[in-house]
Amino acid sequence: MKTTKLTRRQVLQSSALAGITSMLAGIKPTLAGPTDKPLLETPPLTRQEVAAIESALGKKGTYHESQSVHTTALPRNDLKVTVKGESVPTTFGFGGWVSFKKTLEGDSTVMMSDTVLLEEEVNPLISVAQANGLEVSAIHNHFFYEQPRIFYMHLHGSGTTAELAQKYAATIKQTKLYPANQTGATAGRPAGEVFDIPALDGIVKSFGAVNGPTYKYTIAREDLSVLAMGAEMTAAMGLNSWASFAGNKASAHIAGDIAMLEHEVNPVIKALRGNGLEVVALHNHMLDDDPRIFFLHYFGSGPATQLAQGFRAALDELGKPDERPMKH
Repeated sequence: MKTTKLTRRQVLQSSALAGITSMLAGIKPTLAGPTDKPLLETPPLTRQEVAAIESALGKKGTYHESQSVHTTALPRNDLKVTVKGESVPTTFGFGGWVSFKKTLEGDSTVMMSDTVLLEEEVNPLISVAQANGLEVSAIHNHFFYEQPRIFYMHLHGSGTTAELAQKYAATIKQTKLYPANQTGATAGRPAGEVFDIPALDGIVKSFGAVNGPTYKYTIAREDLSVLAMGAEMTAAMGLNSWASFAGNKASAHIAGDIAMLEHEVNPVIKALRGNGLEVVALHNHMLDDDPRIFFLHYFGSGPATQLAQGFRAALDELGKPDERPMKH
């Protein structure tokens, strides 16, 4: 069967039509996690390629078949973090990851990664990453008030799957990021026992996932077609908005990230501040992304349902047309 490759213009046109149809129907995409079908046709990773990734990293990952993405979680279980003096679990927002996906042409693989680092770990990792042929695409904070101070560094690269996996494994081999070097695990009562999950799901209009003591929503940007390094960026490649809840339903913390187009940035900020949530960072995660995507991190404390309303308000600002005055 012959495969028809879409041009970038055709992709954007079809995305715009889909967005118009969605608005007319009064529907806003709110699915969590992998989408039912990739927006663009991406060749899947082979079993041999998945095996090469898992062999290099020494850890089983997750293959998101609908997105043709393999992801390995890299939690910093060795860190004991407090925010505003209160202990928070690793799963609240101190877990990194690395994902692999083929380009649309299928002639190479793209790797994206988010690493969780102490400030003294940042520059040594930069040097090793560049020596191994990987690139740095962003360095930034995700929190205020955390102790110890934590930074997040995004790495990317392209090449064959096996080569990329080996380069990445060599880069993190001597760090706490490497799975074999991890110790300990997040403890605490399961989130299902301390949160009213149906109430949260009803507010957010989506379903989250219990991850130990935290409950997390991961919302795909199904209305967008974003390309970087020749690959389609999807939720498992880092193109998502998320919210993580820790604590309990009466006294909770929320932390998360909103993935936005340029014109969505300030409406999202206004929605978050209007609901009492703190904006703690605004930055890029990727290079060469088309269209350009901005990421905003936020934090808040209070009753869980109130925090969920703030997250939902931010999501409601996504997917709207750009109504700013035209620049001359």
